[in-house]
Amino acid sequence: MLTKRELTVLNEIIKLYTENGQPVGSKKLLSTLPMHVSSATIRNDMAALENEGLIRKTHSSSGRVPSARGYRFYLDHMLTPASVPANDIQEIRNSFGGEFNRIDDIVEQSARILSQLTSYTAITLGPEVSALKLEGFRLVSLGGRRVMAILVSSDGSVQNKAFTLPEGIKSEDVEAAIRIVNDKLVGLPLTDVAQKLQTDVPAMLMQHLSTPDGFLDVFGGVLKQAVTERFYVGGRLNLMDYFEPNDVSELKRVLGIMDQSDAINRLIATDNDSPISVRLGPEMSDESLKRLSIITAHYSVGEHGRGTIAILGPTSMPYSKMIGLLDAFRGELAKRLTNYYNDLH
Repeated sequence: MLTKRELTVLNEIIKLYTENGQPVGSKKLLSTLPMHVSSATIRNDMAALENEGLIRKTHSSSGRVPSARGYRFYLDHMLTPASVPANDIQEIRNSFGGEFNRIDDIVEQSARILSQLTSYTAITLGPEVSALKLEGFRLVSLGGRRVMAILVSSDGSVQNKAFTLPEGIKSEDVEAAIRIVNDKLVGLPLTDVAQKLQTDVPAMLMQHLSTPDGFLDVFGGVLKQAVTERFYVGGRLNLMDYFEPNDVSELKRVLGIMDQSDAINRLIATDNDSPISVRLGPEMSDESLKRLSIITAHYSVGEHGRGTIAILGPTSMPYSKMIGLLDAFRGELAKRLTNYYNDLH
């Protein structure tokens, strides 16, 4: 059990180290602590914290730096999110002030804004696909058997993909099949549509298409594109600041994670329903992330689902400031998305 003074010393070490990245010695602590104690007392407190595994001595100086265990203790028991300056809130609002044609545009912009505000790498995911519904589907001829499949979902986003229809399919049969899709499937969640594509839809199409496989491939292809979770990453190159020149292979592995939806999904996944959570490098499964930490926050857009934002940066990031900023940011992003949905109706 730490004493009140030891807790104060730990908090001050973390504060100073996140501010300047330099190991903290007893002399520095004496000049910044809110209480008056002797240097011997400070050294004893630091020794106690080191024995608890909460701070560690660096090989290059007599100063101490927080350990992963120290950061976890701080996050779980001591942290108070910092308030966000009014000018930062206004900057966020101004950045979201433009005209957007798609939900994805807003989510993508949010990754850029967040990376600029924090100087870290930002990851954003829009409201859950499970809340989206099918608004309409059509094919546009591109000449010959080439067609453009166009799918509109309830958030106003449009997915399109070019295909070549199999030989032998008549245009009037295709139009009949499209009517069936729009009559029977419009208004259903996209996830339900994807399920019916494997069960009910083929039998419906058999009324007009003797071999509906070609049409199903077209519709299924653009539907898959619509239901795929789309992550946006801002500030990828900021990651280069946290790796030494001889750690190029490790940096490449981390940058590779930023290009894989499945890997990003695992990275931002959380084990609890907490609005904001932090995972330190040693707590993540990928060894290449050992010197980084990720702060993940969820936001809600009511009936339209829930999305996720996250920042990936060094373990020594100023957590109080970043968590406060992320909390404010998720609120402003939710407002902007809510306004977009309201404008659709």
